[in-house]
Amino acid sequence: MKTSLQSLWMMWENVFSYITKFRSESVWQYGICKLVVRQHHGKSIICQGGYRIANGDWVGELHLDNQQVLELVREFGSDRAGLKTARMLRSALKQISRELDSNPELLKVQALVGITLLHRGIIHGIGFEQHPIESTGLRRFYKMYLCLLLRVLHPEGKERVQQSAEKLSPMMLVISKQSLEERFARRKHVVEIKIS
Repeated sequence: MKTSLQSLWMMWENVFSYITKFRSESVWQYGICKLVVRQHHGKSIICQGGYRIANGDWVGELHLDNQQVLELVREFGSDRAGLKTARMLRSALKQISRELDSNPELLKVQALVGITLLHRGIIHGIGFEQHPIESTGLRRFYKMYLCLLLRVLHPEGKERVQQSAEKLSPMMLVISKQSLEERFARRKHVVEIKIS
């Protein structure tokens, strides 16, 4: 039953990916991440350091490739899959950081954004800022959708949602292009110092 639901979900994701192409400027794949380039609509987002994402600015909307996540869960179990997903996410963000500075089609992207329930664990050490979703309607929609996703893909998803329903609050994660570049440039510099 679980496998059938997962297969149905993946079919829906393929349809959603197709629709996404028409609501965005472009879609890129970097490892376990899909980067959807679109314009920010709504209130300005004030980041740490004073950087401001205004209405109409170009952003990269991050989506995990759930097919890859599902394959990791099936092969390694949920705990190891979570660790591997976090490592693959960091690797993808490193690639994206380089592309934002060198790919002519991505130079206009000023920040990366994403919506997730799992913000406590998956962003550790990456540098994303957490911002609340101000719209009550959107917050409820994202919670319903992401809890359903968790129930379908996670082996103990149903139990996890039931036990931690109050703690599972969707958040917007944001990192500016400048912060992303500085983070990976700093890490590269540290590695070079250690090697020399």
